[in-house]
Amino acid sequence: MRKRASGVRAAGRPGTGLADSKDLLTVAAIPAAHVARLLEVAATLKAVRQRRALHQPLRGMTLGLLFEKPSTRTRVSFEAGMNQLGGQSLFLSTGDIQLCRGESIADTARVLSRYLDGLVIRTYDHAIVDEWAREATIPIINGLTDLCHPCQALSDLLTIQERKGRLRGLKLAYVGDGNNVANSLIEAAAKTGMAISLACPAGYEPDQRIVKEARAEAARTDASIEVVQDPLSAVNEADVLYTDVWISMGQEREQSRRLKDLAPYQLNERLAKEAKPDAIVMHCLPAHRGQEITTGLLDGPQSVVLDQAENRLHMQKAILSELLGRPRRNPSHAGRRP
Repeated sequence: MRKRASGVRAAGRPGTGLADSKDLLTVAAIPAAHVARLLEVAATLKAVRQRRALHQPLRGMTLGLLFEKPSTRTRVSFEAGMNQLGGQSLFLSTGDIQLCRGESIADTARVLSRYLDGLVIRTYDHAIVDEWAREATIPIINGLTDLCHPCQALSDLLTIQERKGRLRGLKLAYVGDGNNVANSLIEAAAKTGMAISLACPAGYEPDQRIVKEARAEAARTDASIEVVQDPLSAVNEADVLYTDVWISMGQEREQSRRLKDLAPYQLNERLAKEAKPDAIVMHCLPAHRGQEITTGLLDGPQSVVLDQAENRLHMQKAILSELLGRPRRNPSHAGRRP
């Protein structure tokens, strides 16, 4: 019989990691101190998992996963993580519930708040997760929208911290499409005192509002945020090299134009030589080898992409521990307005 984990109660005690919000919708909404808290809890839970010790603070709880988009890492890491924490998960395709027949988000959220202890939403429009958060009384976790991918960025911070021993003062270079992952990495860098330089072609820049708000945050944390068009400038002396797919879900009709516009922004060996010799290479996967990144870099000695993928599991567990472990409001108030 496995032994119950020791040391988890101090570093992994739920209910203190996300300030007063019941939800996790963006990295920007999490105070910097609580980002550090999530990293601490995730590292502790990873050590527990590596020892195969038993730690089940969410026993008896049920997590819903409502996905409009396909998923490998997000779905499996949340399902496996919930199981390892003692709870269970329930996958909900939007085509299988009454949302597809016109039931409102408000009514669905109020009902699911009576059944579930938390809900992960993976969808297109970010306004959808905002509406779920307003209407539900259970924690809502953004599993990806077209605007942000906060769980990915938080997991990436864990990987960088493991490999580099710190976050503050490091330079992260992102090359390619200024998409949802790029937006969340900008917010994450601002919270942790990192420098981030993004090289994107004209028309593919990250969200301007996110950049503006993150720069205000960066002024308080000694971070810096730079958006340029020259990949060589972005990767110069970088500690971390990062890229993502050029064609995200829902952009398939733009494929030919995107491939042409983004071709000069491939993360390859030539660019990697401009970074620091010990720079790590990151990609949140799935990757299109030979497009946004070369196979040589993706599989090479500098690559940490499999560590990234694994750390999705440990960060999801930290998020679940912190959000679902809190005392919950009386569900009889679900959907009521003050």
